[in-house]
Amino acid sequence: MLVTMREMLADAREKKYAVPAFDVSNYEMIKAVIDVCEEERSPALFMCLKPDLQNKGIKFLTAMIKEAEKHYTVPVCLHLDHATELDDIKEAIDNGFTSVMYDGSVLPFEQNAARTLEVTKIAHAKGVTVEAELGHVGDAIAGTGEDILTKDSTAKVDNPEDTLTDPEEVRRFIEITDVDALAVAIGTSHGVYRSTPALRIDRLEKIESISKSPLVLHGGSGTPDDQVKEAIRHGITKINIYSEVLYGLNSGLRDKLNGIQNLSMWPVYVYEDAITRMREVIRNKIRTFGSAGRV
Repeated sequence: MLVTMREMLADAREKKYAVPAFDVSNYEMIKAVIDVCEEERSPALFMCLKPDLQNKGIKFLTAMIKEAEKHYTVPVCLHLDHATELDDIKEAIDNGFTSVMYDGSVLPFEQNAARTLEVTKIAHAKGVTVEAELGHVGDAIAGTGEDILTKDSTAKVDNPEDTLTDPEEVRRFIEITDVDALAVAIGTSHGVYRSTPALRIDRLEKIESISKSPLVLHGGSGTPDDQVKEAIRHGITKINIYSEVLYGLNSGLRDKLNGIQNLSMWPVYVYEDAITRMREVIRNKIRTFGSAGRV
């Protein structure tokens, strides 16, 4: 059953758990996510990024996810992740996405709010929910993929405090934009950490006391479980995961291919270890975030 992000996060906020949101780039990732979600009775929140949607990729990925949800019983949300262009958002809505994220986090407050409002007007008219970002989580998704695995979360930031979400701006941003969920910057970074992050739970607590909208944490991969659980206790209802699943996929493929002589082996066998490793990551996130057994 396809649902909106608003429906998923309302339950998560009420019952103090977080929905793991997995970026997916191919069939194997989609299948791993929905199989484990079904086994664990967890909501399945699939996210797609622009590089995977180009050259008709949006047709293939959305068709696979929408067809898959017909054969499973857990609720499914199809979410556009980190869109910066209005045309991409309109295309996603036209192709059946139930949720979109507009990322104006690098823009000044007023410009971010104005553009987010434009998105919410378009999306809400079609019954689609909207996530926005206030503050800026270190961005490693714009490159070729190599930077996802090597990004230093403090690179090119003179004072990391300046990138964190300002609690005083949260209420005004939500009043202006009417967003359904708000991604906040409290010390995480996209990609794989070079040093252990220290989440600003004190700041999150202030934001949660102000925000009418459910809160989202980006950069969930590699964030220590104890900090994740503390963030959930203080209001985080959705956590984005990509790099850890990618590591499971790519390390499994590497080890399998390095260990075989016949490179004409069928993909179903080549992907065996990769799928096993992805499933382990997915299951761990579902259980850590508390979304198991919620449907």
